[in-house]
This record gives sequence, structure tokens and C-alpha cells, in this order.
Amino acid sequence: MTWFKKDPLQIIVFQTYGTDSHFYARGRALEDESIDLEDQSFFTLLVNSWKRFETDELKRAPLKIRLPNGKVYEVLTDDGGYFLLDERVHGLTAYTNEECWLKFEVSYGDFQHKHPIQSENRFPGELLVPDLDSDFGIVSDIDDTIIHTGVASKLKWRVLYNTFLKHAGNRIPLKGAPEFYHLLHRGTTGKKSNPIFYVSHSPWNLYRYLEYFLKKNNFPKGPIVLRTFPRLFRFKKRDEKPHKQKEIVNILKAYPDLKFILIGDSGEHDPDIYIEIAESHPDRILAIYLRSVIHEKKLQRVKSLIKDYVKTPVLLVKDSEQAIFHARENGFVK
Repeated sequence: MTWFKKDPLQIIVFQTYGTDSHFYARGRALEDESIDLEDQSFFTLLVNSWKRFETDELKRAPLKIRLPNGKVYEVLTDDGGYFLLDERVHGLTAYTNEECWLKFEVSYGDFQHKHPIQSENRFPGELLVPDLDSDFGIVSDIDDTIIHTGVASKLKWRVLYNTFLKHAGNRIPLKGAPEFYHLLHRGTTGKKSNPIFYVSHSPWNLYRYLEYFLKKNNFPKGPIVLRTFPRLFRFKKRDEKPHKQKEIVNILKAYPDLKFILIGDSGEHDPDIYIEIAESHPDRILAIYLRSVIHEKKLQRVKSLIKDYVKTPVLLVKDSEQAIFHARENGFVK
């Protein structure tokens, strides 16, 4: 009889970013629901979609985070099972690999439970510490920027279908996107490690799904920044900025000496967010690339928005070839 078998505990450690003196780790402690990212059957896709959002999180669970320098920090998960460690730790660059990633480890501390723990209670994490010699950083949206999602579709039915009923391995990246991102990542000499940050409005529940997609389709590795579902009955303040905008501003603040290229699409709010960021951070944004979404009304609105904007180059592109051509002309890539 296995009906009442206890699901093993796991810790999903999100890829994050920091600096030589700023260690920032976040993730989530959950019961493992055995989501098989390789199984492509229709029934499994439905079950996996349900499992991603019907999670059994570990509330107020003690965790230990061990850095490569031997330091150990302790944190407690919140009511959603999420944890966050934000600490000043000097000399982190010494522990990064050639691609600027620092490896650390998260484990459960002592608490009362009756579940087995996966991976011998050792869960790997990675933190990106960008090279000071980087040409620039890249911030990219995900939906309809590198993967067709359908955010501009009526009633968002394409979003639902693509997200919940399509296997991550069968989602096809928009043509030329991996090549374009690798060129930006390698920069002016073809040998750089320019940092790439993937920022999306999608919830953290889709983290492993999106991580799997990026890896399978050979995109450069980078921190994936998603959002936590808002609390019920939480009303947005009138002057509150969108989640994506706040996260991008946080990235800019983390690296004040680094300029950035922003990549998004014309389907939703990327043009407005990116232009406002460029206005607020003069001389920090080298270029804005917006992939055209097939929606005439939205496209016309974006064209009107960027028509007279001259402070930062804003390019509305149909494909990656146009973006690559512009990036080469402006000396961003080799």
C-alpha cells in the first residue's frame, strides 16, 4: 500500500544574481510532487500543470545555506514556503567559475517532520556575479519575446493552451533568438560573459518549466526572475509600478556602472515600461529591442509611442536577423 506514502521534501533554489560583496539567495521548500519534465503525454501535461499550482509548501521550515567560503547562514521559509537570504559577504568573486557563477548549497535544518528528504539533504544553488569587464548587461522578457505564448490573443486562450497543455520540450523558441542572445552574451570580442537576466510576469510556479525550456533550447544561462502570486484582495496602489519594472530597476541598481540592453515584445506593456526606465536612467540603456507581435491595434500603439522617441534607440523587429544586424552596426556584438 503506497496511498499514504509521504512525499519526499525538496528545495528548489532559484538562480539569482549578486556582486562581489552582496550574496542574494532565494528559493522554495516543497514536497516533491514528482513532476516529470520529460514525459510528453497529454494526461501527464494536465497532471503536471495541476501539480505546479497545487503545491504542498513547507511553512516556517528552518534552512541552512552554505557558501563556498564555509560560512553557513540560517533562514526560515515564509507561509508560501519561500526563503530569502540577503547578506553582505565580501570576496565572492574569488569563488566564481569562468562563466561568473558562484555555487552554494541549501539544506533543511532540524525540525519535526515525517518525510524523507531528497538528494541526501543537499540542494545546489547558483548565484551570478557579473564580470566587471562586461560590455553591458541584457534584460529580456520571456513571453512572446523568446517563446511564443500568445499574450496578445483574445481572452488569453493561447497563453493558457501554450502554458498548460504544451510540453516545455515542444515549445519552439522564436526563430534566431538563441543565436542573438549568445552573440550579446559574448559581446564585442566574442569572448565576453555579459550577464543576461530573464524577467517575466509569470509566477514562480513555472520556474522549473522555464528553466528547462531555456536550457533545452540552448539559451545562455542567466538568473530567472519571476513573481509571487499576489495575496487575495490586495489592491494595487495608484502609483505602484508593475512587477517587471521594479525587478529591472533592482537589477540596474545592483550594477550602477553597467549599461544595459532591454529586450521585449510589442504585445503588452514592455514598450511603456522600457521607455520609462530609459527616461529614468539616462545613459544607462544602450538599446531597446521589441519583437513585433501580430496584433495590428497593439502594433500601431507601439509605433506611435516610439515614433518620436530619440533618447535611446528603440527597434521594432520582426525577427532576430534585424536585431543582430542592428547590434553589429552599433558595435554590441562581434
